[in-house]
Amino acid sequence: MWPKGRVLHFQRKLHEWASADAERRFHDLWNLVCDPATLVVAWSRVSRNRGSRTAGVDAATRRHVEARGVEQFLTELREELKVGSFRPLPVRERLIPKRDGRKRRLGIPTLKDRVAQMALKLVIEPIFETGFYQSSYAYRPGRRGQDAIAEIVQFTKAPSEYEWVIETDVEACFDQLPHGLIGDEVRRRIADKRILWLMRSFLRAGVMTETGRLQRTITGTPQGGIASPLLANIALSALDRHYQADWQEMSSYDGKRQDLRRKGHPTYRLVRYADDLVLLVKGTRAQTQALLDQLAGRVQALGLKLKAEKTAITHIDEGFVFLGQRIIRRAYGPKRHIYTFVTNEAWPRSSAR
Repeated sequence: MWPKGRVLHFQRKLHEWASADAERRFHDLWNLVCDPATLVVAWSRVSRNRGSRTAGVDAATRRHVEARGVEQFLTELREELKVGSFRPLPVRERLIPKRDGRKRRLGIPTLKDRVAQMALKLVIEPIFETGFYQSSYAYRPGRRGQDAIAEIVQFTKAPSEYEWVIETDVEACFDQLPHGLIGDEVRRRIADKRILWLMRSFLRAGVMTETGRLQRTITGTPQGGIASPLLANIALSALDRHYQADWQEMSSYDGKRQDLRRKGHPTYRLVRYADDLVLLVKGTRAQTQALLDQLAGRVQALGLKLKAEKTAITHIDEGFVFLGQRIIRRAYGPKRHIYTFVTNEAWPRSSAR
């Protein structure tokens, strides 16, 4: 149990220091990544995952590592990290069919790279968690899709009654995230050059396609990588920051949102689950369209774009599907009270857009 205790101890300290000073940049984290306790915990988490039975480009699985000796495996990895000789291998491409007939590209790192990524995640996640915004729900400790749905329900029912919904997602988000955007956001909190080097190494490791061709990776963070969800959340915090600033401005004094609406201005709230975006609006249909244009511009400024076929403006009374759940508002009961319902049926979308 001592490795878990040691890792939990430094994670708590990092979280405490990052919470106490939102502008603090951390300079000396590399020794924590290379710490034997960190690598033991990283191996424990990676090896428990069913994916540990799937090999990367080096054909090594958990069984191979265990046959050779886990202690030797971790000792060699630690030495490579400490002396700077560690080099991630390209991820192995695997194409997964999607419901719409297209394919999702997963990138499977080698087991050694997965352990190194997990060690990196164990160290930097407590720092960035303190700065993530309320609007972000995916891939975060203690948060889940049901929490995002609950916030949408809260804002669309009385007394808030936000009625217009912009539903969209970022096109090929994991594949297209600019490395510069990821790096800029990471450098807001991390000043340790060795940590930044390790992150860049994973981003630039390349992809070995199913046809055996090596592709360079000049954008994106591969789906399937241990650190990829965290890096995506860090990058998309740049979008969350805009909407958090807007919300704070709209809420700068008690009753301001009501004052804004009385003067004919809309109020709005972002809910983000990874690259799935929902913007709730209280205002007119025309104002909602203007906010959609603003959202598209903000996403474009990050080097990304919205997926046109997944973008729509919907009234909450028509209902919409989010994370596989149908969310719709209806009058119910003899007194026709208005409620917002959630059902696990992904009903067909209304054609009235």
